[in-house]
Amino acid sequence: MSKLLLVFAGGGLGAVCRFLLTAALSGKLGNFPLGTFAANVLGSLLMGLVVGILAGRHESIRLFVAVGFLGGFTTFSSFSAETLTLIHGGQFFSVAVNIVGSVAAGLLACAVGLKLGGI
Repeated sequence: MSKLLLVFAGGGLGAVCRFLLTAALSGKLGNFPLGTFAANVLGSLLMGLVVGILAGRHESIRLFVAVGFLGGFTTFSSFSAETLTLIHGGQFFSVAVNIVGSVAAGLLACAVGLKLGGI
């Protein structure tokens, strides 16, 4: 049961942080979903860093931070919905930048996090 509480607490905190980040970045680049983009890239960096540092140790911290907090903070479900909204709005350049940028920057950020974390 304590594992569920760690994931629950971390997830709630991550979701609140994502909300605050999205609110802070809202409208900075027109209709482009900058908050979601930033959450995905930052979350990927942090995920790589956490996985690299913990590497099989500290199960409680991994559950709270990686599964809970970063699971609540990263937003690929929001990414999907916002990308479809851009498609329906005919904003195809933003669609391409959002898809390619989120995936490429997320993978790169995770690789950097793994490297910084020692893997």
